[in-house]
Amino acid sequence: MTPPADYTYDHDEARRHLSHADPVLADIIARGRPVRASSHEDLYLALLKAVVSQQISTKAAAAIWRKLEGLFKPDGYPEPNVLVQLSDEDLRGAGISKQKAGYLRAIAEFNLAGQLDHAHLSQLHEDAFTQHLTQIKGVGRWTAQMLQMFALDQPDVFAEGDLGIQNAMRRHYGLTETGRALLKRMTELAEPWRPYRSLACKYLWQSLDNTPES
Repeated sequence: MTPPADYTYDHDEARRHLSHADPVLADIIARGRPVRASSHEDLYLALLKAVVSQQISTKAAAAIWRKLEGLFKPDGYPEPNVLVQLSDEDLRGAGISKQKAGYLRAIAEFNLAGQLDHAHLSQLHEDAFTQHLTQIKGVGRWTAQMLQMFALDQPDVFAEGDLGIQNAMRRHYGLTETGRALLKRMTELAEPWRPYRSLACKYLWQSLDNTPES
């Protein structure tokens, strides 16, 4: 059953469960810093930030986001009815490529159509949530998963397609498989982590010191 929108899971209980279920993960958790609960965020804003961050460094993304905020006076919030009116040239001045400009406007249009309702989307299971968000041009499965794990702080999302998770599991579990065989093996190893696979992923990212931005 999907948790309610304001649900915050018990991270201490989750750590105990993961440590009991998997000795490799127990060692990662023991060596790592405690991962705290994420605050539930504005999905529209989180999607914009995710697209801005695609394929660039965290530092570069932060600089571009500050410039983007500067286009929206007085408080810096990218109101969707304003964003959809901005041209590629306007957005290029903030460091946004033409392709990403189109993606940002698509997100704004989706929000204006009432399709980013937090209360509704937070009730959806992972596949339904992903299917809904990937209707937006420029938003893929990885981005949808990051929103569930960080913006919604949902407890049981497994980002098997994430390169960081793949690298961490190769390192810690000695995996040599590639392609579909790797994904299958990762999914099998993650099965005992249920219903706290999100927290397991966050510790795996931390073990590489490479936590993704939401």
